[in-house]
Amino acid sequence: MQIFTPNNYDPILDVRQTQEAIKYIRDTFQKEFGKQMHLSRISAPLFVPTSTGLNDNLNGIERPVSFDIAQMPNETIEVVQSLAKWKRYALNKYHFQVHDGLYTNMNAIRRDEELDNLHSVYVDQWDWEKIIAKEDRTEQMLEDTVRIIFKVIKHMEHEVWYKYPNAVCHLADDVFFIDSQQLEDMYPDLSPKQREDAITKEKKCVFIKRIGHALHQSGKPHDGRAPDYDDWNLNGDLFFWLPSLDRALEISSMGIRVDEDSIVKQCRIANAEDRLTLPYHQMIQNKQLPYTIGGGIGQSRLCMLLLNKAHVGEVQASIWPQEMIDECEKLNIQLL
Repeated sequence: MQIFTPNNYDPILDVRQTQEAIKYIRDTFQKEFGKQMHLSRISAPLFVPTSTGLNDNLNGIERPVSFDIAQMPNETIEVVQSLAKWKRYALNKYHFQVHDGLYTNMNAIRRDEELDNLHSVYVDQWDWEKIIAKEDRTEQMLEDTVRIIFKVIKHMEHEVWYKYPNAVCHLADDVFFIDSQQLEDMYPDLSPKQREDAITKEKKCVFIKRIGHALHQSGKPHDGRAPDYDDWNLNGDLFFWLPSLDRALEISSMGIRVDEDSIVKQCRIANAEDRLTLPYHQMIQNKQLPYTIGGGIGQSRLCMLLLNKAHVGEVQASIWPQEMIDECEKLNIQLL
């Protein structure tokens, strides 16, 4: 457990006002986001059968919460860790067309998460996915999509300012793009997280591209990525500067998804070739699923950002160690 200590923290809004603001942000954002991105709202599963290969393996070391069902005795069921793979399958199943897509409320349990001000066992985000053409699998498509998402978040700053002028966090006017290798070259003596803080403090909003491949100097990826959903050459993370904690806050992880070639290459690099025999992975290799771009946008993290909160527990109800609860009380951080 780790807690970042804000200086002289004032949450401004009390618990009930914060709850009102959370609902307003979530309701307003998803409508505008769906409209700007041409996405339809659909329902998503809380759990999936292990055998389908649809669950997100994240970094490959996190343990999914699993259980059995009385009438399916030979099947293990897992609470989703994200819907990265399921969404692509759903676009095909529901007959979406090129340049149309879906978004959904994703709720997950990540039991191995290292808890701090930004990380919780409970994950809530808008998961989204859109069909693209084969020729759309470009860096330009990725950056254009990031700019649309930035524009919607920037729009939300103005919406929140109108209702809660004393609480709103003022955001950057543009997003800065940088490659993860360029970032390592700029700050060779810093850790990946320190690099994120350094560049985001300077630029205020940053999209770090190409996450998954090993970097030249460290020999390690900037951050872990499963080999079977994002194309590591066409993905990235979106960060905003959070004044309350004086550090970078990741709002979204997204990317153009693997095709029939990159899924094989990346699974080999990750020593995960055994996954290639799973139904989902076979469908990609056999070109039975559409080419897509997609990602997730943290719901609680967006509320944290727009209201300049110092702990994710101020905008979501989760479980925290008693030590953290006691420390937050001393710092005037009101955990739900």
